[in-house]
Amino acid sequence: MKNLILVFLASSVLMTQTALPQSPQQSNDQMKRNDSSARKMPTSVIRKASGRISDDGSTFVTDEDNRILTVSNPAALKGYEGLQVTVKAQINTAKNVIHILSVKKPTGAYVQTR
Repeated sequence: MKNLILVFLASSVLMTQTALPQSPQQSNDQMKRNDSSARKMPTSVIRKASGRISDDGSTFVTDEDNRILTVSNPAALKGYEGLQVTVKAQINTAKNVIHILSVKKPTGAYVQTR
C-alpha cells in the first residue's frame, strides 16, 4: 500500500512538472517574435482631426500638434483650400501622409469624399 502511494505521489510530481510555464529562454524567444510582429502593425489610423488646409490643398496642418501632413488625395479638398476644417481621415504617422475620407467646415456637416 505504501508503494502504491509513493508511485502515485511520484507520478503527480512528474505531471505537475510538465504543466509548469515555459523556460525563460522560450519566453524571451516568444517576446522577440511578439516585438517583430508589433513592428509590422500598420501605422495608419482613421480618426478625426482639426486643422488648416494649405492654399493649394496639398498639405494639412493639424491644430493638435502643428504637424504638417501631405494630402494623398488633394482633390477631396477642392473648395476648402486655405480654410480651417475638421476631417475624418486615415493618417499614416510614419510617412506624415493623410488620406481624407470626409471634410467639414467648423459650422457645417461632413461631406463624404470618394
